[in-house]
Amino acid sequence: MILYIAEKPSLGRAIADVLPKPHQKGEGFVRVGNGDVVTWCIGHLLEQAEPDAYDPAYKKWDLNTLPIIPEQWQLTPKAKTRKQLSVIRKLVKEADQLVHAGDPDREGQLLVDEVIDFIGTPAAKKASVKRCLISDLNPPAVRRALERLRDNREFIPLSTSALARSRADWLYGMNMTRAYTLQGKKVGYNGVLSVGRVQTPVLGLVVRRDREIEQFQSKPFYEVFAHLLTADQQPFKARWQPSEACRPYQDEEGRVLSRPLAENVAGRITGKEAVVSKLEQKEKQQAAPLPYNLSALQIDAAKRFGLSAKQVLDSCQALYEKHKLITYPRSDSRYLPVEQHSQAATIIASINNNCGALAQLQQKAAADPSIKSKAWNDKKVDAHHAIIPTAKKTELSRLPKAEQQLYELIARHYLYQFYPPYRYFETKVEVTIEGGRFTTTARQPLHQGWKVLQGTPKKRAGQHEEEIEQELPPLTQGQSLLCERGEVVDKMTQPPKAFTDATLLAAMTGISRFVKESEIRKVLKDTDGLGTEATRAGIIELLFKRGFLQREGKAIRSTAAGRGLIDALPDSATTPDMTAHWESVLDAISQKQSNYQSFMDPLLSKLESLISQAATVVPTSLQGLPSKPVRRRRKSPAGKKSTARKSAGRKKAQTVKSAV
Repeated sequence: MILYIAEKPSLGRAIADVLPKPHQKGEGFVRVGNGDVVTWCIGHLLEQAEPDAYDPAYKKWDLNTLPIIPEQWQLTPKAKTRKQLSVIRKLVKEADQLVHAGDPDREGQLLVDEVIDFIGTPAAKKASVKRCLISDLNPPAVRRALERLRDNREFIPLSTSALARSRADWLYGMNMTRAYTLQGKKVGYNGVLSVGRVQTPVLGLVVRRDREIEQFQSKPFYEVFAHLLTADQQPFKARWQPSEACRPYQDEEGRVLSRPLAENVAGRITGKEAVVSKLEQKEKQQAAPLPYNLSALQIDAAKRFGLSAKQVLDSCQALYEKHKLITYPRSDSRYLPVEQHSQAATIIASINNNCGALAQLQQKAAADPSIKSKAWNDKKVDAHHAIIPTAKKTELSRLPKAEQQLYELIARHYLYQFYPPYRYFETKVEVTIEGGRFTTTARQPLHQGWKVLQGTPKKRAGQHEEEIEQELPPLTQGQSLLCERGEVVDKMTQPPKAFTDATLLAAMTGISRFVKESEIRKVLKDTDGLGTEATRAGIIELLFKRGFLQREGKAIRSTAAGRGLIDALPDSATTPDMTAHWESVLDAISQKQSNYQSFMDPLLSKLESLISQAATVVPTSLQGLPSKPVRRRRKSPAGKKSTARKSAGRKKAQTVKSAV
């Protein structure tokens, strides 16, 4: 008997639907016509054991017992899903062959692997487990996935990466939260000071941005424009580029701070001859944007529709599981397998059936399924691919508004792949007037290509006239012009903008911009990111739930408690450098470029140092702040006692070796 173990009931049902009938439904499984069985987890059936499962003494929060580092790691069944774990245990004993059908990411890999291991599956049976990667719940896609089973051992690095992340989060979060919560009580703060490997650096980003805004002092600066005329009275304008001699009158970003200087330049050029001193003209092209991964989709949806990261993830899960209109949404890939291109015509037809707005835009130029963009690249696809529409047809208007909006975004980015590049003619002009240098750039569209799907571009709110691309008259190098007048434009320096859902997600996915050390920035060039596609939305929401962040319209701001926590912690815990580096090592583990030990050893050394430092800190920044009482978690189930201890020197090495 073949036993298929899916991650969720919805995936289990999708697998069963394509297997032989008749079906016999049991409690927590489906037996199909040929005797094979499909069962499922209900998300995580297991969780890391609480500290008091290792030693009852750890039930009391005490700084002297920290750091708590298990010698032998333990998982414990979740109370609500213990019954389903028993169902899987019984079925595994009956099965001749196991098929792992967890979600196609590192968490989905670990989720089923740890269940197979926890229930005591014999080594021979574990060694023969097959892996089924399903990213589309429609029957044809599920059948294709079942025909392409792989050896589950290929994915050991992915599972090891998830295991390392899970244990790191437990070690860091459990110990740091206890340490700072206990220290907070010394100044009268009775709330839980939740510290996380990822959540706290994210909070640190917001706190620092808020303070930059508060401390910002706006200053005036000035720009000079030359209004120019050709011999046949065709106008255009160019911006002054200050020379090296003007540097004493500029700030560090090159902005001119002296109005008399700007007025002097404007006066000197008015009515004077101008010469086209440099002219560059070149035909260029812009390739279509790639299909979405989850983070890119969340960022665009926040900008366009004001949707939070969690709203996007929840709506995408509904589009995937309930409606089967998109592929697996928790993907970090923006590429597609080459074999998927053969389905293009069918998917395009479904999009045009489902989304009238996109079908209408294609009246000018229809998507061409024979075109193959750079998105199709097998080398950049492994466990999962970009989020794209499925071939299913539906009446989109019946869906909630957010789901309609997200489907259209995903579909539009898929359609982009079947259009030629956007082509344009770029002209860069440099004009010399009275020894001063003035420049402007213009683009003339030649062929809309994929941009035909964007419709007519709209002027952005607050967009200045000089930012709008102008049309240039025909020009030649050495051509004589007239500077009709010089114009001084008064401006004010602007503070950095408060984080929004879109910009905070963008900061989390491009975290190297906020990393201080150049060496770490280099490491993070290809693997940067705080959290994963699947966890970023939850991390942001957790910070709101903890009372460390709050919303002011679209802006995300830190609360007094959030600022107090950041002030109490060492910089290494509040900046992205350390955890971003950890994320890069986790990614390297999944790519077989690193290993568990090289991740855990430095983590444990750093943890001991951080806990020692916490013991010396009295967080006065939290004094007088209102707080909620500490809520203790329920006692872990009995019968799971082992030992845990503070690690040091030789014993620490032994601890890590036994942790795998």
